[in-house]
Amino acid sequence: MDFHVSLAGRGDLSLRIYRQLRDAVLDGRLRAGERLPPTRELARRLAVSRNTVAVAYDRLTADGFLTGRVGAGTYVSAELPAPKPRKTASAAGPRPKAVWRSLPPPVAAAARAPVYDFRVGIPDAALFPLETWRRLLARELRDAAGFAHYADPGGHPGLRAAIARHVGVSRSVRAEADDVLVTQGAQQALDLLCRVLLEPGDRVAVEEPGYRLAKLLFASHGAEVVEVPVDGEGLDVASLPARTKLVYVTPSHQFPLGTPMSLARRTALLEWAGRVDAVVVEDDYDSEFRFSDRPLEPLQSLDRAGRVAYVGSFSKTLLPMLRLGFLVAPPSLRDALRHARQLSDWHGDLPAQAALARFVDEGLFARHLRRATKVYADRHERITATLECAFAGRLRLVPSAAGLHLCALAEEDVDLEPVATRAAAAGAAVQTLSDLCGGFPRPGLVLGYGSIASDNIGAGLAVLDRAWGST
Repeated sequence: MDFHVSLAGRGDLSLRIYRQLRDAVLDGRLRAGERLPPTRELARRLAVSRNTVAVAYDRLTADGFLTGRVGAGTYVSAELPAPKPRKTASAAGPRPKAVWRSLPPPVAAAARAPVYDFRVGIPDAALFPLETWRRLLARELRDAAGFAHYADPGGHPGLRAAIARHVGVSRSVRAEADDVLVTQGAQQALDLLCRVLLEPGDRVAVEEPGYRLAKLLFASHGAEVVEVPVDGEGLDVASLPARTKLVYVTPSHQFPLGTPMSLARRTALLEWAGRVDAVVVEDDYDSEFRFSDRPLEPLQSLDRAGRVAYVGSFSKTLLPMLRLGFLVAPPSLRDALRHARQLSDWHGDLPAQAALARFVDEGLFARHLRRATKVYADRHERITATLECAFAGRLRLVPSAAGLHLCALAEEDVDLEPVATRAAAAGAAVQTLSDLCGGFPRPGLVLGYGSIASDNIGAGLAVLDRAWGST
């Protein structure tokens, strides 16, 4: 046998031998009728045990690639299809639809958090009451029989009721338990809405600048995504294009600028949606953390025509890894959304949903929000004070009183990508505003304060200052 077996890498040795010999048979490097070395000889060549090779040979024989002849040895089976020429990895296999080939590759999360972590949208894991959560989850898992079946695609009934009560009190959202659909985060809620509302070619309006993953999701469903500018009052309703089927907005804490949508704009948006028969998706992603005045009423609470789908998430308030969110749907969409959920992944993690229901009902979620809000308010204040002092003349803060990040616009038209790159090399991760812009880039920075310790903020911004000074 001239073919060479390599054991480089990790994993089960017999499985690696099996796969390499199988592939060699399929592409013709080992020909029909060719005799393989005895197991003892190949084991000696590879410096492995004879049993390791014997297991690989036995599996190849069972799968029809090899045949054993008593007293004569082991041979490549003569009853195999003709070998096909090997293809390169780029040319082999099926091709996805054109829309998937047009999207940028997914961005993997960093393996290790930076020293000074100003990344956006990441809550502080140290604030999460892990021991309490472990106790609640263990309590649910002890009743394993209660989860040994498929469940309502709307989600755990206790959690749906708890969410309806919570958003009714904290955000004035009008909802009953039947209006709530529990999802695997806000992103799945958006995906389900796309499934039940959009046809390929339908027009979707999004904020500019805005949430990049929402734009990519709408595009993946074949929608024509149109970016609409945002100013000091929020989305410019007058700039919404004709024949728009769906509008995606973050009115309570615009992402990434941080400004709330004015009451006049909210009213105008709802009037426009009713006039053109459009759906408004309201993403209330992090407004639970509010540091001063009470926020304006959500669009959902102002809506009297069933035009608003209200999306929320526990990824920012608790932990991203929990993958728990929700959707308060207009009555006309409830059944279709539950059908769509059942056809995608049915219902999600029921023990976690049940544990979260207890977490909310026992007042633990409200207690966590109060504690976390105090911590984030302190960090917000520290960053604001430092930027207004040390970066005066270079950055101008966009007023913001909620959430886990703030935005600062550059006073001059300057390329901040090199600044962010140098800061990252020195241990401070920041994001430029231009990364979140489409056709209308603006120079600025977006600074998250969810996962950076308060005592590290000054040192982290000093790193940013030195990186800017190197320009």
